[in-house]
Amino acid sequence: MLEKLPEAVGHALEGQRAGIDKVLINSVHPSAALTAIALTSPAFQADSRLPERFTADGDGASPPLNWQNVPPQTAALALIVEDADSPTPEPLVHAIVVDIDPQSTGLTEGEFRTPEDAVAERLGRNSYLMRGWLPPDPPPGHGVHRYVFQIFALSSGDSLSTVPGRGEIAVAVRERAIGCGALIGTYQREHPVRTEAPATVPAAVEDRAPLDLEQGPVPAPTLPV
Repeated sequence: MLEKLPEAVGHALEGQRAGIDKVLINSVHPSAALTAIALTSPAFQADSRLPERFTADGDGASPPLNWQNVPPQTAALALIVEDADSPTPEPLVHAIVVDIDPQSTGLTEGEFRTPEDAVAERLGRNSYLMRGWLPPDPPPGHGVHRYVFQIFALSSGDSLSTVPGRGEIAVAVRERAIGCGALIGTYQREHPVRTEAPATVPAAVEDRAPLDLEQGPVPAPTLPV
């Protein structure tokens, strides 16, 4: 949808970015030291461009992910994907997947794309208030966007709601996280599509309001700002 924005709008918004410091893994202070989980993808390297098929310019499939070194005490895994460079006050949430089996080692391509896919009952709410994968859709002319895939190992605790949002995941991470990992994929629109009907940039979702971060420094490594 944002490919319909005039390129001049993207350039005008270029200095407006949520910031890597606001993604969940950097902004929430867990109550325990965290084990580093190795998060990778067979489809792209860390800090490299996402293949077009995973974006709004392609089929929009969710990318495959693999992970290793999940703590043995893990009750469930939770995944959240955020755009650190969205021109919004807080990072745009592209996907939330909860209650992932801690014995699993990854998600296949397209597995968390829509509520009709394999993990339908475990999909949370993205920033468009929909369940499933919101394909990267940066404004033309806005530059490179960093899409941060984040996985958290959670200890046992209260069940999450049926369709949790970013705020609920943040509370669970702060209270129950015992491990985490992150993987960044990038995307940029280099050749914008010209149309006569510009779309609007979505506003931030109220569920993703800033948290109280007075619990001290994050004990696990954070992503570079």
